[in-house]
Amino acid sequence: MSLLWLNYCCYLLFLPVGRVLHTLPEGNSVWGVTSLDNLLYVLRAKSSQEIAVYDMDNYRLQRRINVSNLRCMADMTACAYSYCLYISDGRDRCIHRVALPNVNVTQWPVNAVAGGLSVTERHSVLVTCLEVRKIKEFTTHGKLLRQTELPRDVVSPWHAIQLSSGKVIVCHGHIADPVHGVCLVGTDGQVVKSYSGPRGPGTGSEQMNVPVHVAVDGNGFVFVADRNNRRVLLLSPALTYVREVVSSEQLKWKPIRLFLDDDRRRLYVADNKWDGKKYTAGRVVVIRV
Repeated sequence: MSLLWLNYCCYLLFLPVGRVLHTLPEGNSVWGVTSLDNLLYVLRAKSSQEIAVYDMDNYRLQRRINVSNLRCMADMTACAYSYCLYISDGRDRCIHRVALPNVNVTQWPVNAVAGGLSVTERHSVLVTCLEVRKIKEFTTHGKLLRQTELPRDVVSPWHAIQLSSGKVIVCHGHIADPVHGVCLVGTDGQVVKSYSGPRGPGTGSEQMNVPVHVAVDGNGFVFVADRNNRRVLLLSPALTYVREVVSSEQLKWKPIRLFLDDDRRRLYVADNKWDGKKYTAGRVVVIRV
């Protein structure tokens, strides 16, 4: 292990919770945050679903993009190589592909409830399907490349990100599930290692309460949106607890989506209000991490 790596690990371990740099205005609930070419794209629920586009230097609103035929959005991610956005639609069980800059919208079926999204180093799209416990991989135009059925103890998977090794980081656990956590899944679909424990409230390092979204930095550290504990956790590449990187005091509601700008070390947290039946409002909190 190099001295540089040790110094980096120590830096992350002893750093206090992240610092709030900016908060985008409150509005409709936020279902995705991502970026392309120094522009921040924020997916908000509305009667006609829309993507608000902000400058990432000063967070001024640049324009709004309306996406038709989007009924039940679940997540959004971006691909710089294909220069497009992907939006998952849980109700219609499909992916909407928004080609930029002309906003040409196409879609393809997932044949399962489409959930969390991410883009691999090969520019393919990973779709996490909670109900069938599968991760499906598609080309940019919707050709199914492969699908991985997760082990039975990985219940209710929400979001997955593929590492350069081909292994996949998965967060899992719904409100009624006994075990919640984050695991590393190998190319054979088996769990290599995990950070998990009984579902529980509070600030215990071993407890999570519906971990719904993850982000991974260039060194393999994992940020986890611990929704019902209203915080974001940081795990090491070995999936051990490092620290609480965003506290409940820094959030107004519940964190449900994450986007990490690794170059600037800025974490964008979609912070949504839950009224007991649905999300009724949302905002994006920008955290220096």
